[in-house]
Amino acid sequence: MVRSIRVMTDAPSARDELTVCVYSDDRRVRESVMFALGRRPVPSLPRLSYEQIATGAYLRERVARGGVDLLILDAEAAPVGGMGLARQLRDEVFQCPPIVLLVIRAADAWLATWSRADAVVATPIDPATLTGVVSRLLSGRLAAAGPVTGHDH
Repeated sequence: MVRSIRVMTDAPSARDELTVCVYSDDRRVRESVMFALGRRPVPSLPRLSYEQIATGAYLRERVARGGVDLLILDAEAAPVGGMGLARQLRDEVFQCPPIVLLVIRAADAWLATWSRADAVVATPIDPATLTGVVSRLLSGRLAAAGPVTGHDH
């Protein structure tokens, strides 16, 4: 049975920061994502705030509460992998935030299409590649929500 979760969220354009949930059971993976992106990966976007999440159950709960602008999921996380979580969130969450899936081998990108992630990035993480992908997805999300306010000048 597929149940739909309705997400209550603020429009991303109305906030000074964008919330990125980084899911992995491995603290080093989460830290490498945050280090690669930094607080402000590109000047055209608001600052990023990160929430580190280590369990699939908490990730689902956090997304259901709303206010998440991007999900970065480790495909190799255990016991619940990011591919399965991505697919489940796409099936169950109304207006699911964009999803970036981290895979160990670039060759796994074809398998990641099953998860319906918006983008796939191979590990070890190349900061320029991850920044480009995240910037594209967040810029698209902001454009869909309207003009951005609250930027630093």
